[in-house]
Amino acid sequence: MDKIHKKYFTKMAFIWIGCFFLFCFVHVFIMAPQKRERRYIEARFIEKKRLYEFALNAIHRSSRNKLEKQIEEMKDKLGTFVVDFEDSADVTFDIRQLAAEKEIASLSVRAQSNRENSPTASCKYIDENRLNISFNAGFKQFATFLNALERNHPVVFVDDFKITRSNEGSWAHKINMNLAYFVKKQTGS
Repeated sequence: MDKIHKKYFTKMAFIWIGCFFLFCFVHVFIMAPQKRERRYIEARFIEKKRLYEFALNAIHRSSRNKLEKQIEEMKDKLGTFVVDFEDSADVTFDIRQLAAEKEIASLSVRAQSNRENSPTASCKYIDENRLNISFNAGFKQFATFLNALERNHPVVFVDDFKITRSNEGSWAHKINMNLAYFVKKQTGS
């Protein structure tokens, strides 16, 4: 009886081991990829469902009016950041006028050439103009002028500035600033 039991247990062990490997094979090569595919399809379904619900809401007049109002508000906000190409020279004039109001001495404004590696170089509708300004001012004058520039319309971005202390003992230090602002591209370009 011992031999019969031993043969029986050996056959059963091989059958169980074979079934175990077969189930592992099925799980790894069939079930696991299907789970990944199912998650991917569910994610796409949720995205499409969201777009469908958005489209249904857009059909309703109140939703459409709300979206049109949001678009108009965004266009108004865009005006605070971007100046028309024809009005881009006025930005230099505005900076000079701000400097005169803040009693900034010996202001010099120079346009810089646009850099080819600028983030706006690949933009279709906007471009970036850069200015270099230098002037003499005390720290308080500089701070008020910088504050006025930050509140300017259109928005002027201060890339960097450098303050060189005056050797003459006066409070008027030499300040050099690099500025940038956005301009709508010409329609012909």
